[in-house]
Amino acid sequence: MSLALVKDTGPKVDVPGTAQFSTFFVAGRLYGIDVRQVQEVVKPLPMTQIPLAQPYIRGLINLRGQVATAIGLHQLFGLTQSTSRELMNVICRCDGNLVSLLADDIGDVMELSASQYEPVPATIDPMIRRFMSGVYKVSGPLVSIIDSDKVARFLSTQN
Repeated sequence: MSLALVKDTGPKVDVPGTAQFSTFFVAGRLYGIDVRQVQEVVKPLPMTQIPLAQPYIRGLINLRGQVATAIGLHQLFGLTQSTSRELMNVICRCDGNLVSLLADDIGDVMELSASQYEPVPATIDPMIRRFMSGVYKVSGPLVSIIDSDKVARFLSTQN
């Protein structure tokens, strides 16, 4: 029995061959979130406003007896609300809390390859970049990946 010595070349990055993302649109741009973080996607629901809350906290939603905090992605990303129509709910678990990310439209579940992955470009607005983990190059628009852990950390520091 022989043992081969392997030189340590630094930290290892665990990049799976493919990953699935639930996609949605905000201000005409395509975003995705890891499908394992998404509980469900639902049509617009009635919201209870929260007085004196941050502008990105749009209210509370009763989701079959569970309370979810509705986060306006337009406001969180520092974008202007371009439409007056009702927003779709991408219901996620962020750091153990139920959160509804409000999106303009819902896309598809996309299976993306690690070979399509790129780090977050420096040219993306810092208000958005701080919540991203990377982008995927696909035919059509880039898919900007939202990191739910970064969103959860931001929300926990704002309270």
